[in-house]
Amino acid sequence: MGPHPAVAAIRLAVRRVLHDVLTLAPPASVPSAAGDRPPLVLVACSGGADSMALASALAFEAPRLGVRAGGVTVDHGLQQGSELRAAEVVSRLAAFDLDPVEAVRVEVGRDGGPEAAARDARYAALDAVADRYGAAAILLGHTRDDQAETVLLGLARGSGIRSLSGMAVASGAGGRYRRPFLGLDRQTARKACMVQSLPVWDDPHNADPAYTRSRVRHEALPVLEKALGKGVVEALARTAQLSRDDADALDSWAAAVEPSVRDDSGDLEVAKLFALPPAVRRRVLRRAAIEAGSPAGSLFARHLEEVDRLITGWRGQGAINLPGRVAVRRQGGRLVLRQG
Repeated sequence: MGPHPAVAAIRLAVRRVLHDVLTLAPPASVPSAAGDRPPLVLVACSGGADSMALASALAFEAPRLGVRAGGVTVDHGLQQGSELRAAEVVSRLAAFDLDPVEAVRVEVGRDGGPEAAARDARYAALDAVADRYGAAAILLGHTRDDQAETVLLGLARGSGIRSLSGMAVASGAGGRYRRPFLGLDRQTARKACMVQSLPVWDDPHNADPAYTRSRVRHEALPVLEKALGKGVVEALARTAQLSRDDADALDSWAAAVEPSVRDDSGDLEVAKLFALPPAVRRRVLRRAAIEAGSPAGSLFARHLEEVDRLITGWRGQGAINLPGRVAVRRQGGRLVLRQG
């Protein structure tokens, strides 16, 4: 008899990602007569049901595909006894015969709020571990439910179609981060842990109403499902994919047209920008601001709307100050972006 349907589903999702990694891995990572090592794939594991199910599936599938598999857990230091929890996760990953496995302690700052600061610290730590081991990919346990929550948060912020596109299946430098479970619901991962008798840890922060995502998960989504019926999560996840397709197309258009709206000095020509569709124009402005030194993570729709008014609602207004000490001013039919 085959595995439980939930276990089969998570293993299939991981197997597909590992096939992609093998296809895209650089030649030096492919085994050969010269003794080169196969690619290494790491799983980021918090000890929760989603990431434990992911770790178990990786441990099962990786040897069958000739892939090395390891794991890492990030200790944010935000709860008493967090270091003991991290040590427990490392022990569980080692019990799966994953190698290497380690816990990384991070210091969480305050920029952008507690959730954003923790996320930034976590990804920085994962990047550092991946670089140190030369990992081809890091698997993350985000599910379809997480995707739906992300879309709702994007709607609440009013930050545009890119925000509504949620999390990508592959993201980061070279597609380093992979999310095999975006097509699976949270309950499938939890059931896979249950039938395999895998111990899981439920992070109390996930139920703490002080955190925005927790309120979305435990208050907003249940209300929507009660009012609109089942299927809200699936619909939001589908919205994310459709939005991502549209956003990717618009980003490609903006990248292609950007050189044509710059003058010989690299400044942006207002008349040519005005002729572009607004969605493309704002993307050109965003690209230019980031190139000038504005951090992408701190550049929001309201910033770009202010810059756009230098083009569409010019009344002699002064410079627009963007994050990263980038100033944008209109001079002689040009937009000039300078840092400092």
